[in-house]
Amino acid sequence: MSDVRHVLVLPDRDAAEEVIEAIGDHFAMNGEPQLVRDALAGEDDAEDAQWLVVVEDPEGRLSPVELDEFVADWDGWRES
Repeated sequence: MSDVRHVLVLPDRDAAEEVIEAIGDHFAMNGEPQLVRDALAGEDDAEDAQWLVVVEDPEGRLSPVELDEFVADWDGWRES
């Protein structure tokens, strides 16, 4: 079993929350994605933050290409 974690980066909290709601319908997943605020270096304002959706994929079943395409609908991307 591999220890795969996909990190999806979104421009704002609303987009990240929408991704969390939609990802389970689009992909067969075993666990709940985790929402994380990632403040940009030196910034305290919530507007200057990226929001991360962390998806655990221990069996390595999720396609990185499909995740890239999925998250692009919210102007996001998958960290490699």
